[in-house]
Order: sequence, then C-alpha cells, then structure tokens
Amino acid sequence: MVKTYADLYLDARKALLPVEGMYAGNIARELVCAASGKTQERLIADRDLYASEEICLRVENFVRRHLTGEPTAYILGQWDFLDMTLTVTPDVLIPRDDTMAVTELAIKKALYLPQNPRILDLCTGSGCIGLAVARRVKDAKVTLSDVSPEALRVAKKNVADLHLGGRVSCVQVDVRKPAMPFLGKFDLIVSNPPYITTAEMECLDSSVKDYEPHLALHGGEDGLDFYRAILRNFTPSLRPGGALALEFGMGQEGAVGALLEQADYRILEWRADGSGITRAVLAQYGEEVPGEA
Repeated sequence: MVKTYADLYLDARKALLPVEGMYAGNIARELVCAASGKTQERLIADRDLYASEEICLRVENFVRRHLTGEPTAYILGQWDFLDMTLTVTPDVLIPRDDTMAVTELAIKKALYLPQNPRILDLCTGSGCIGLAVARRVKDAKVTLSDVSPEALRVAKKNVADLHLGGRVSCVQVDVRKPAMPFLGKFDLIVSNPPYITTAEMECLDSSVKDYEPHLALHGGEDGLDFYRAILRNFTPSLRPGGALALEFGMGQEGAVGALLEQADYRILEWRADGSGITRAVLAQYGEEVPGEA
C-alpha cells in the first residue's frame, strides 16, 4: 500500500515513539530520507506526494531494524564525523564523539610537523581519524591500516569518496606483529585500538555487543593488549622525535601512561572528550626534532 511521504514519516514516528520518545521524530525523518534518497528539505517539499511501494517497504524495514536495536548508522550505511560523511558497515566501528579527542591531538601535532609529514593510522576501521587529519593537514601523506580486509574496503571507499587517493593509502597491518619494513618511517602514529576488557565485553549495551565488530572492541583481559603491541612493534616505525597519539577507555589513562613511560615515551598532552573524561594522549619518543612544536 502506497502512502504520502507525510504519512510515511508520521507512521514511522508513531512506531518509534514508545522507544525513542522525544527523539522519535528526528530518527523517523532520517530513516525516511535514507529510504527515499531525499534530503530533509526535499522531504518537506514533497510531503503530499505518494512514495512508491518499494520506498514504503524500505521505510518499514528500516523502522523494524531500528526497533530490534540495530544502530542507526548501520541502517543508514553512513555516519557523520567532524566535517565528513563516512560510509560505515558492521565491519567497522561507528565513529563516535569520543574519538574527536585523539583526532584533535593528532591534527594539532601534524600541523607543526615538517613539510609532507608521514602519518600512520593503526586500527583505522572506517578511516575516520586518518582521513580527518589528511583533510586538515593538506601536505600530509597518510597510511590507513587495519588487520580486517573488510574494514579496509570500507576505508578505501571513504578515501575515494573524499577524493583523497593522492595522499591517503590503505594497507593491511596486524599491530600484534612486528611492523613490515616496507611501511618505512613515520612522523606521527595515531590509533584508536581495541580497549574493552574481557569482563566489560559481557556488559556492553546490546546495540554495541550484538552489532559492532568484536575484533575492533576486545582489548584482552585488561584491555591493554593492543597498547603493548603497538609500543613493542611500531615504536621502531617512528622517526627520531616522532609522536604517538592514542585513544583509550574511561579510567585507563594511568595504565596507558605507565606503558608509555616504560617504553621511554615522554607524555606531551592529555585530552578529554566532550564530557570531560580523559580519553586521549600524545607522547613523543626520543629527542625532539628542531623546529617541531
């Protein structure tokens, strides 16, 4: 049965209201726009027009998926991060505001690196951090890396969609193994590695636990396995005076800071997220290169 776009929106909102409350209208609008390919402005202008049966069925499917707990980002197939709209699939984590802290640290450092800096984004997922750095630092050469071929396919699509193929490359890398020599040396390495502890994995919200990739979430018994691996395997990939920017979970700053200091890094800056929770660190290995900030 076909409906007008206004009716499609109202029916979706009504279905979502018991679960989403005051946000039901916004989510319904997003889902109808995604199903129809219309912008919000176009949707309003076309509110009295009839949608095709295919679009009506697609909206019903999107609403049903949302009500079962599937994250909106995976239903839409994209998500906004900083000034980018990125493709996301269940093969990658959904970019979150928490990650803005380490992204801001990386951008700040990269802006003061020597000309044409080389930057490595480990455990890149969708590529959100490395792509944000590449867009802000116009001469940066950025390498996006991940162990998952499926995640790299998503990252490559985002590179292409943002027209950054000339300065951003993608390569399969397992941070748990020594860095491959062909990668060369980097001025800055940035990473949002898996950091959820084994115990915390069992307590995750179902929207995360049941839909987002566990490979990108589970950081081992204490959540620190990937930090140890990065310091052990990728410190040799930093140029003298090179920097490392890391995201970590709430309350992990003491443990991550200790690992950095044990590996002879000097902590330069901590960064909190929008809620005031310390979520990222910038550290330097070796002597500072003259002219760097």
